[in-house]
Amino acid sequence: MTQQTPLRRVALTLAATGIPVLPLRAGKAPFGNCRTCVDNACGGRPNMKAAGPCHCAGVCHAWAAATTDPHVLTSPQWTAAWRRAVCVAYHPGAAGLTVVDLDDAAAVAWARETLPATRTVPTTRGEHWIYRGTMASTNAVRPGVDLKSSMSYARYLGPGTGTLAALPDAVRALAVKEPPTVRRAPQTLTVTLRSGRGECPHRTPAYLERGIAMAEQRITEARSAVHATVYRTFLAVLSTHGRCGCLTETHTARLFTAAQAKGESPRHCTEAWTNALTTLGL
Repeated sequence: MTQQTPLRRVALTLAATGIPVLPLRAGKAPFGNCRTCVDNACGGRPNMKAAGPCHCAGVCHAWAAATTDPHVLTSPQWTAAWRRAVCVAYHPGAAGLTVVDLDDAAAVAWARETLPATRTVPTTRGEHWIYRGTMASTNAVRPGVDLKSSMSYARYLGPGTGTLAALPDAVRALAVKEPPTVRRAPQTLTVTLRSGRGECPHRTPAYLERGIAMAEQRITEARSAVHATVYRTFLAVLSTHGRCGCLTETHTARLFTAAQAKGESPRHCTEAWTNALTTLGL
């Protein structure tokens, strides 16, 4: 029997738990397509939306090569790849997961202040925060933060610590791009506050106060892409507090003031707020 490499042993263990895996070569990159599949000459996987190997025997098509099939993982072609591999990767979306890839200490500090606790895994420079749930993968949603879920791969760096939490709206909101500007908005700080649709779940004013303060800080600390940061912050605030009637004009004025201090005009603030309301269906 072929001797197991340490990385392949890890891969087989993960695959047995239902996590599709693949090897990564030097540079933390997937292996290139084989001659049959080079430049997707084989046609690739249909729509490239499912995890699993190409119909050829090679380790092809990056994240789409990820598999749980032990026969594939131990095939001669994959055995050769494991010998050259430097680490194991997995397809989070196919495992029902989303990885918030925090690339530096500043990104980790932001996550600890902003996101609910979940399973965390140390990386070379930061951390992976892993949530239960899937979404579209998006890079550079804010400085030092990438989202890896469907049609993407993440390095396996160990089991991590903590309990998996459900994917929060605050993470989903990071991947939402601002829709076309709504030009009907007035150029003042007056905005429409929709009435609540039920009993407030927040129980204490302190929860809302902390959320508004964190939103102000997020806008204030933005070093680039200020307009996008303002919109995503508004979206995050409304996704949490926009349905129960908690928000007042005082709260929105605080957010608008923080945005204008970063150079946003009153019109842009109002348009971003209106677009966020529309996106969330409020």
